[in-house]
Amino acid sequence: MAKYLLLKHYRGAPASVNDVPMDEWEPEEVTAHIQYMRDFAARLEATGEFVDEAALSPEGTFVRYDGEGRPPVTDGPFAETKDLIAGWMIIDVESYDRAVELAGELSAAPGAGGKPIHEWLELRPFYGVQPAATATE
Repeated sequence: MAKYLLLKHYRGAPASVNDVPMDEWEPEEVTAHIQYMRDFAARLEATGEFVDEAALSPEGTFVRYDGEGRPPVTDGPFAETKDLIAGWMIIDVESYDRAVELAGELSAAPGAGGKPIHEWLELRPFYGVQPAATATE
């Protein structure tokens, strides 16, 4: 088994097919999207492929060590993860091909108008993972 991160982006990835920002969706569209994600995770729990997931708030702060005393905190000017990362899911699957298959399915979560988003998800193996198979492009 190999662990992969499925990373959802607020922005920074290529535009999705149904490219309406979530803050412009109707409440029932948000509910349907979240339910799709929950159902997807539940199905992967049943197969043993689910590890963890989280949706992230858009709020965030950069912090670094800068010697003794209080570390500096800033809200820019860099591209910040709060603007980029919407959430993530960790899966543990038999092969890279299975990870690609699941990422594609997750990308079809419903969005505005109840239509699938077809968003781009970033698929990243955990460090040191050797995929069992490589998908062809």
